[in-house]
Amino acid sequence: MRMAEIYPVEQPEAVQPRRNGSDPPEEVPVRDLSVELVRDYESFVDLKSVWNRLVTEAGIDHPFIRHEWVRTWWECFKPEGELHILVVMEGSDPIAIAPLMVDHGHLFGWPIRRLRGIANVYTERFDIILTRRAKEASKAIWNFLAAEAATWDVLELRQIPNDAHGVEHLRLCAFEEQFLLGRWHSSDGPFIPIDRPWEAYTKTLSKKHLYNVRSRGKGLHRLGDVQHEIVTGGEQLNRALDEAFLLEAAAWKGKAGTAIMSRTDRHAFYRTLFARASEEGWLQVHFLVVNGKRIAVQFALVFQNKLNILKSGYDPAFASFGPALLLCELMLRDAWKRGLEEVDFLGNSEPWKLEWTSHTRPHSWLFMLPNRQPLRLLHRLKFSVLPRLQRHAAYRFLRSGINLGLRAHED
Repeated sequence: MRMAEIYPVEQPEAVQPRRNGSDPPEEVPVRDLSVELVRDYESFVDLKSVWNRLVTEAGIDHPFIRHEWVRTWWECFKPEGELHILVVMEGSDPIAIAPLMVDHGHLFGWPIRRLRGIANVYTERFDIILTRRAKEASKAIWNFLAAEAATWDVLELRQIPNDAHGVEHLRLCAFEEQFLLGRWHSSDGPFIPIDRPWEAYTKTLSKKHLYNVRSRGKGLHRLGDVQHEIVTGGEQLNRALDEAFLLEAAAWKGKAGTAIMSRTDRHAFYRTLFARASEEGWLQVHFLVVNGKRIAVQFALVFQNKLNILKSGYDPAFASFGPALLLCELMLRDAWKRGLEEVDFLGNSEPWKLEWTSHTRPHSWLFMLPNRQPLRLLHRLKFSVLPRLQRHAAYRFLRSGINLGLRAHED
């Protein structure tokens, strides 16, 4: 397997531009299914082959619920909680997994016992892993959770896409049993479906955007030899990652404290994840290289024939040439050339991403609370009172003032 690829970048040519259900589900019998609870780390690690087989059978087309991702998250972020992984068994055969954990948190200052997905802000997407007998398996998971509802105050599931059927089955079960439900919209992740030739795709982009790409590219070529390098593994991977992390932090991210290297746990997570992704054949570290010098980077995972872009950065000394913009175009061209099905920008709908696509994928946080006091009051505050307050200008003004004060204090 080739672990690094370098492509010459030619002079740019002119391009012609141009569910939410409200009805309760039908009664679902849970026949001959049982649920096993995994709490210890060693048993979780031993689940790898079964876990990943079920992810494949479930048709999950992203890597953010694969065993490698979840294990790396648990090892590197070391959360103050315990594993609470539910495995649904059909006889002796596992058919579903709910990757959960338990910890403690606060809601409006009130201490709560929280049951949640094994995920945080770095987890781009989440779901329950369901294969055959999906509704029955979901019901089995819910019956287990409901039976222990006296031990938890909120079930919190983050970054759930609208088409996450596993979580939707759980939500309907909770609705049927009169648990308190809530949903917060979190993000609209831009993506590009690769469903037409490259030339047809570029005609959907604005003339201004295409002109910007061409002019920046011509300026960069005046400096000398321009190449597109892709590192996927091998002996050079650690050295490439060292340089890539420095590039990712070189501009504003390092000063803002949002760079990968700004936190030790974040750094450990991505370095370990990329090493494991390389072993699995998912990793692509894209570099824009000028006269032998790497000046921009994009970290990506290719999974189920889809390109997932995680992080990016560039050398600010070359900012006027738009290196991140140019590297993005090269990545997209490469995705088309490889015959991929989709490019997922992940994260939020930032303006630079929307220059490349108008397609977005909504994500939400879902909450399920047992119907008891004081949880009824907390639910009302979070999902009724607070949303109404947020629509008032006075609230937004007060909120912006608080944020400014915090930033001034940090400075």
